[in-house]
Amino acid sequence: MNEEIVRADGLKKTFTLSKKQQKIERTGDTRRVAVNGLSFSAYRGEIYGLLGPNGAGKTTTLRMLATLIRPDAGDALICGSSIVRDPAKVRDKIGFLTSELKLEGFFTPSYLFNFFGEMHGVPKDVLEVRKQELFSRFGIDKFAEVQVKNLSTGMLQKVSLVISIVHDPEVLIFDEPTNGLDVLTAKVVTDFLTELKGMGKSILLSTHIFSLVEKLCDRVGVLIDGRLAAEGNLEEVARGDLEGSFFDLYHTIKGETV
Repeated sequence: MNEEIVRADGLKKTFTLSKKQQKIERTGDTRRVAVNGLSFSAYRGEIYGLLGPNGAGKTTTLRMLATLIRPDAGDALICGSSIVRDPAKVRDKIGFLTSELKLEGFFTPSYLFNFFGEMHGVPKDVLEVRKQELFSRFGIDKFAEVQVKNLSTGMLQKVSLVISIVHDPEVLIFDEPTNGLDVLTAKVVTDFLTELKGMGKSILLSTHIFSLVEKLCDRVGVLIDGRLAAEGNLEEVARGDLEGSFFDLYHTIKGETV
């Protein structure tokens, strides 16, 4: 039986909408339920994808799992540690990558890698070897001493990626890992995710890109309006056409006709 690495149980998160948000979204609602009773499991050595449109609750879910925000209800265990009761233990076991990660522009990739490595307690000799390997693997070595503010979007994503795995975590949580990347950089990232899976790492990612799910994911959970609408391997969820099956499901839930 597969070893359960991530188990989410009844996760719920509600946000207060500002007057500006209400105006933009043309709603009188002051509260929005972003994630509503979400439960799922991910297993060791697999890539599990959360697939859904913008606003489905994907980022909120991953931010809860990464202990960046606390759920209003429910809990999740990552490698046996609770995101509610033991957030520090969870952070030791995960790497979290998001496009929302903001790196201070006047620091260099080398400095940031060392800073986060020391923060995670990685021994200096191990940290140096790991930096050389990862910087070479992603072509960061030529830009190691260049200030972050002078790096391209693709290089910034690579730097963010290596920082997220500086401590060699068991579980990798990636929010839209290829979002905004050119095709070459996106391939570098997806190839590396496949390599990490081959090394026995467990990967949880969110995306709205059907081809990324089809290329990478062993199992997928379809997230619509903060709820899990479908889950299973690609054959079970896609039924031969992931995009078509998704939109059929979406319009059924929304009560729409096309």
